[in-house]
Amino acid sequence: MDIRRLKSFIVIVDTGSITRAADILHVAQPALSQQLASLEEHFGQKLLLRSQQGVSMTDAGHAVYRHAQIILRQMDQAQADASAAGNSLAGRVSVGLVPFSSAATLSVDLLAETRKRHPGILLHLTESVGQTYSQMIMTGRLEMALIHGVGPLKGVKFEPILSEEFFLVAHPNFAIEADEKPIAVAALDGLPLLMPPAYNFVRRAVDTAFTRSRVNLKVVGEVEIVRTLTRAVSAGLGATIMPKAIADRIVTESGEPLVCRMVTPRIEETLSLCVADGMSLSEPATAVRDILLELTARLKLPRG
Repeated sequence: MDIRRLKSFIVIVDTGSITRAADILHVAQPALSQQLASLEEHFGQKLLLRSQQGVSMTDAGHAVYRHAQIILRQMDQAQADASAAGNSLAGRVSVGLVPFSSAATLSVDLLAETRKRHPGILLHLTESVGQTYSQMIMTGRLEMALIHGVGPLKGVKFEPILSEEFFLVAHPNFAIEADEKPIAVAALDGLPLLMPPAYNFVRRAVDTAFTRSRVNLKVVGEVEIVRTLTRAVSAGLGATIMPKAIADRIVTESGEPLVCRMVTPRIEETLSLCVADGMSLSEPATAVRDILLELTARLKLPRG
């Protein structure tokens, strides 16, 4: 099979349109449509459904898309291995780091350590609230990710790394006393909060804690950018409840003397390393995973 057909198929799916894919690939739309037809003929299945909204994958299309990602990554790795034969590790490794977690604080260190130890590895980092990393691993778009949760989830394997405890961060104007003792969820009834959207793991953990304590969770704004969240909390627009690594970042980057206290009953989420089930990582990906595990080990704190 012509490997270009698989590449074209991936671009069509990722863009959601044959027309947009043709522009990106710099080929004529009829030629791209012919490539798709040849691919469907090869597999004997309809891979994409066309509509006015664009294209969508059939069940067979999902299967081909996943394998195409794996095949192309293996081809890239084969090229890198051949070029670097007898030398250092080389190749492209894709890693997802879930936002609003300790993982989001590791990106620069991971990039620096990978460049230092394995300069031949091209590290691709993703930090996105709107992407489902486990799904991206199943389809081959990511090789590994640090995400919240422990599974089980068919097609991926979870390795719990650490437990993240949540802290309240608030401007002194909210009259919350600065204290090393945890603050009760009951004391936060009606407090204006700035949080991620409802589908986010952090938000779901906070929602659950407030529901169990029968306390009103008053969300006055949904923010998906930590820098914006820091500025908003510093301006007194609302408080927030975040994993400790993010809470510490907000306090450090703020120009205001913010209050930061653990919440009780304890709110926590497990951060896990997620990889594809039943598929071995390449040597470069294994090297990156080892660095990632080293960095996360430094984040582990004794439970208080």
